[in-house]
Amino acid sequence: MREQRPTAAVILAAGNGHRMGRLTIDRPKCLLEVGGAPLIERQLASLDACGIHDVTVVIGYHGARLRAQLGDRVQYVENSRYRETNSLYSLWLARERLAGGALVLNADVLAPTPLIERLLLSRAADAVLVDRRTGLGPEEMKVTLWFDLVTDFSKDLPPERADGENVGIAKVGARGGRRLIAHLESLVAAGHEQAWAPLAFRALAREWPLRAVTTAGLPWIELDFPEDLDRARRVIAPAVRAIERTRLAASVAVAGGWR
Repeated sequence: MREQRPTAAVILAAGNGHRMGRLTIDRPKCLLEVGGAPLIERQLASLDACGIHDVTVVIGYHGARLRAQLGDRVQYVENSRYRETNSLYSLWLARERLAGGALVLNADVLAPTPLIERLLLSRAADAVLVDRRTGLGPEEMKVTLWFDLVTDFSKDLPPERADGENVGIAKVGARGGRRLIAHLESLVAAGHEQAWAPLAFRALAREWPLRAVTTAGLPWIELDFPEDLDRARRVIAPAVRAIERTRLAASVAVAGGWR
């Protein structure tokens, strides 16, 4: 039986974004404005457009600012140890939210709504967005594939072995979510609190089918450095805006056709 698509999401937003330098002295990276709105507001708008209203945000660095920005529109899980842990630990803290299936997003990813829809509409219950591009460097979270299944995640993968880049948005169904929880618990118990969340997805992929859903040329960017923010504002945000205007126009046209 095919599992229902997720109706919940977990956004990982606890990190201090130190590689952004002075830009994140007084705020978490996801509150940087791109295209006239904080990055996390753009994510919430996309999730809302996809019918996902049950959102949990894992906060840490300047968590009070995120609470002030988002109010009661989301639920919160606090990573009080954000200085000494990483995204795997943040996801472990929110692990109960995965039991019924959920989207998992890094808070520093800018992507158009149709890209998130592409993942949600995949027939696979458990899948990750993958950009099938080459020329990847040491900072990218690289993946290897076997046909359309993900077999490995690592920044340390040699570029010549990589089949693409992990976008930082994934989904798990109820069965995959329970398996992911078990891997998170094992990894944290083994002392991997400073690891990236893809380490848990790597463990999942080794014993459970995890489908790669390609970006199909749709624009996206992860903000790690100031130059990423500059490119997001100059190049990616305008492209995202154009795609979402087209999507909105198509939705209006379809709705009009049913009158």
